[in-house]
Amino acid sequence: MSLPDYAGYRALKVELRGEMLWLVIDNPPVNASSPELRDDFDRIFREAAIDPRVRCVVLTGAGETFSAGGDIRRMQRMLTDQADWLLTMREARTLVLDMLEFDKPLIGRINGDALGLGATLALCCDITIMREDARIGDTHVRMGLVAGDGGALLWPILVGLTNARRYLLSGDLITGREAEAMGLVTFAAAAEEFDALVDKWAARLSSGATHAIVGTKRALNMAVRQQAAAYMDAHLGLETMSHLRDDHREAVEAFLDKRKPRFTGN
Repeated sequence: MSLPDYAGYRALKVELRGEMLWLVIDNPPVNASSPELRDDFDRIFREAAIDPRVRCVVLTGAGETFSAGGDIRRMQRMLTDQADWLLTMREARTLVLDMLEFDKPLIGRINGDALGLGATLALCCDITIMREDARIGDTHVRMGLVAGDGGALLWPILVGLTNARRYLLSGDLITGREAEAMGLVTFAAAAEEFDALVDKWAARLSSGATHAIVGTKRALNMAVRQQAAAYMDAHLGLETMSHLRDDHREAVEAFLDKRKPRFTGN
């Protein structure tokens, strides 16, 4: 069997470091989701799954942002381009399911803000290590959208329904230290300790009993995989309905105008 060379990716920087595969979301300026990222994720998880050299994967963002989720300029275009909107819904579904179905241990190195779909990508990881001064949050409602691309699925599982309601219905952001305290992420670390902690866990998982770790991860993820298969299409349908409302248009226009949106409930 020929081994992957991990070349030709467009929105990911991919580097094999011994038994660890590093994936860096690289879509300046804020590492937003894109068709290229969807294609890269779909490919990388298929290749890494069958590569015997890879025993652990680390996912992070380029620069000072993990991922800010949706691209605001694309959102503006999609106000009139419904075909592209439907493509983004397929992109989100592919990203989430690919990550949940990947069996090898996945570490989320949350080096900066993780917002909207970016937060979902981080929370799909098995071990999440976040800078204590970074922020995480599902900001869909602030953009007049339903949190349908993974937030309404993952947050109740991780922090319970009460906290999920608190943060998904408000779109409020929380720091890494607050996220650790409520169990949303595994660890938060100061800047000077952050990389050492990531390296420690990457080394630990890549040197462990791989088949036991993979099997245990599969067992842990069975329920969330079933929920994702059952609910993601409906959640994305609800998000699509909100995309068609006036409040979403107002949120996009307000963001671009650098003003507070005036929601009317329509």
